Amino acid sequence: MIDFKSTLKMAVISLKVNKMRSALTSLGIIIGVSAVIIMLAIGTGASNKVQENMESMGSNLLTIRSSSAKTGGVSMGIGTRPSLTMKDSLAIRNIENVDAVAPASSESKQLMYGNQNWQSTVYGTTPEYLYIKNYEVDAGRAFTHDDIKNSAKVAVIGSTVATELFGDVSPVNKTIRVGNVPFKVLGTLKTKGSMGPMDQDDLIFIPITTAQKKLFGVTFPGSVKMILVKGIDADTLNEVEKDVEALLIQRHNIGKHQTQDFEIRNSAEFQERMKSTVQTFAILLASIASVSLLVGGIGIMNIMLVSVTERTKEIGIRMAIGARASDIRWQFLIESFMLSMIGGLIGVVTGILGAKSVEFFSDGMSVSISMFSILLSLGFSGLVGIAFGYYPAYKASLLNPIDALRYE
Repeated sequence: MIDFKSTLKMAVISLKVNKMRSALTSLGIIIGVSAVIIMLAIGTGASNKVQENMESMGSNLLTIRSSSAKTGGVSMGIGTRPSLTMKDSLAIRNIENVDAVAPASSESKQLMYGNQNWQSTVYGTTPEYLYIKNYEVDAGRAFTHDDIKNSAKVAVIGSTVATELFGDVSPVNKTIRVGNVPFKVLGTLKTKGSMGPMDQDDLIFIPITTAQKKLFGVTFPGSVKMILVKGIDADTLNEVEKDVEALLIQRHNIGKHQTQDFEIRNSAEFQERMKSTVQTFAILLASIASVSLLVGGIGIMNIMLVSVTERTKEIGIRMAIGARASDIRWQFLIESFMLSMIGGLIGVVTGILGAKSVEFFSDGMSVSISMFSILLSLGFSGLVGIAFGYYPAYKASLLNPIDALRYE
C-alpha cells in the first residue's frame, strides 16, 4: 500500500528546497495557460460581438430585393430592375409564421438644418421597419400608418444625423430639408453603433408614400427596392422563405424555366456562417496557444530528468530504508503534477489580467473570459504534468539501490 501522505510530504519538501528550479520549470506552463486563456477570451469576445451586431441588424430576417437589370450585357446591381411592389408586401403579410413585413426604398440625400448640412441615407418605409431592425425611439415618436396614408412630410433620424445637424440641441419638432423638401423631425433613435464600416445611426426614416411621391421620383408607382420579412422564430424561417418565394413567383407570373426577378437573402444562414467562422478562428487561436503548454510540458520532463540524475543518491537512501519503486515513482509524478498545477493557477491569474489589459488598451475590442476556458486550461496543464512527468518518475523507480548509493 502506497503511503500517499508521506510521499506527498517528500514531494513538497523537494520542491521547497529547489525553489528557483521549481519556478523556472513552471514558467512554461504559466506562459501556456495564460496564452490559452487570453486567446480564448479574445475569440469568444469576438464571437459575442458578432452575435450582438447581427442581432442589432434584426433576427429571423429575410431580405427580398429586386433582381439586377442588365445594360449591354453588364449587370447593374441588385435592385436596379424594379419588380417588387407595395402590394407584394401586403400579400406576404398573410403567410403563416410571418411576424412583420416592411417595404422600403432608399437613396442618399443631402440633409440641411440652418447652416449645417450632412449627407445621409434616406429610407422610405413603414413603422414595421424599425421593429424588424430593432431600432428604438430615444426622443419624440416614430411616424404612423396615418402619416403613410397622408404622405406626411415627417421624419425620424438616427443619432449620427442628429449630432451632425443639431449638436446638443433637441431635433424634435424642428424642420430639416431633405434635398429641397422640408420635413418635420418627429423623433430620434437610440444609438446602435457601427458594424464594420457601416454606421447604423447615419440614416433617416420617412413614410414610404412620401418618399415615392415627393422625394425619390419613383418611375413605377408603388414599386419598392426591397421588402423585409421577419419570421416568428428561426426554426420556421426556412419554411417562410419557401412560401415567400412561391408567392412571388405566382404574383409575378414567372414561368418554370424563367429567371426570377427577385432575390431572397436569409439572415439566419448568414449569421450561422459568421458565427461558425469566428468560432473556428477562436479554436485556431487556442490551438496555437496550446503549443506553449506542450513546450512547457517538455520543459518539465527535461528538468525532472535532470533532477533524477542529481538526486540519485537520495533515491538510493530512500530505497535502502524501505521505499519501494512505486513510492519513488509516485513522488516524482506528484512533483511533476504539482509543478504543472502551480504553474496553471498562476497562468490563470496572468491570463485573466492579460485579457483584461487587451480589452482596456484596445479600441473597442471585447473579450469574454469563461469558466470553461479556465477549467480547460487547468485540466490540460494537469494532464501535461502527468504525461511529461511519468517517464522521469518511471526512470527514477528503476534505479538499483546499491548503484544509486555509490553514485557520486
